[in-house]
Amino acid sequence: MQLRSVGSYARELRPALSSDAFAPARSRIVWLPVHATIIASSIVVIATGRFPWFVVLLFSLAIGASFAGLTFVAHETLHGGIVRGKRLRHLVGWLSFLPFVLSPRLWVAWHNRVHHGNTAIPGADPDAYPLLEEYEKSLHLRVATDHFSLGRRHLGGALTLLVGFSVQSAQMLFAARRLEMTDRDRRLAIAETSIAIAFWAALGLVLGPVPFLFAFALPLVVANVIVMAFIITNHSLSPLNHLNDPLVNSLSVTAPRWVEWVTLRFGFHVEHHLFPAMSSRQAVQVRELIRARWPGRYQSMSLGRALLTIARTGRVYKDEQTLYDPPTGHEWPALAQR
Repeated sequence: MQLRSVGSYARELRPALSSDAFAPARSRIVWLPVHATIIASSIVVIATGRFPWFVVLLFSLAIGASFAGLTFVAHETLHGGIVRGKRLRHLVGWLSFLPFVLSPRLWVAWHNRVHHGNTAIPGADPDAYPLLEEYEKSLHLRVATDHFSLGRRHLGGALTLLVGFSVQSAQMLFAARRLEMTDRDRRLAIAETSIAIAFWAALGLVLGPVPFLFAFALPLVVANVIVMAFIITNHSLSPLNHLNDPLVNSLSVTAPRWVEWVTLRFGFHVEHHLFPAMSSRQAVQVRELIRARWPGRYQSMSLGRALLTIARTGRVYKDEQTLYDPPTGHEWPALAQR
């Protein structure tokens, strides 16, 4: 299969897009106060201690759903799809990533620059699973992929869903130098993270341990599950490649319309990698254009099917087009080869 660059696709598709396709979707900023209100009011309800445990649990789940919702707001905002001013983007990003104590400065370096610039390129994409040769050289990778990645027979792989985004965010902060962040930006990222941690620590002192468990700890697990359910399906079934071809290395997942609405169509991931700065509000028209021009290359499946396939396959690449499970020797073709 001949690979193509992101730019070659974009140049072909751009003239066919509507005139307002790249306008920021400013109305989506409303999601920030909506989620903040749900979180704050639910925490107040939990803090009163007047409600039975099953009611408290429902409010805790609502907080978790809004934590996840804010993450999708942060993602689109920091790409420039909702507001364009740099300072405003940064502020919205910090507030939206507050539940994950993730610095927007770190995210832009990690996700916008390094991941988008090197998607599925072996050794360069911080979000890609390893090639077999990398796996064999690193004890850390062997332990992580054999026991804690979501894949074939890995019981500990559930941790990827439960805490995966939190853990990776912390790892990226410690690996900030590898992201080519300046010393100044790295210090600021640490400061932004520290302020966020202090905020939740102060709330924990005010609430006490049990209410804090329902107001923050459990919701954070819920948010991790929701966010990771989408992140793990973005690229982990697709082949690695050296040209960053988004129709080869990315997968779009479908979900009920209401799920796509509250997640800001994050599942439209092929479309997002073609036009990262475009609001995913426009993803449907991009999808139709891709299907019309390259119907055999576009990769899409339901979110449920994608997660089930993830659970049944290995997380090591025997080569760029073959998924592999070293402990059993089983292998599976990556999506673009099916």
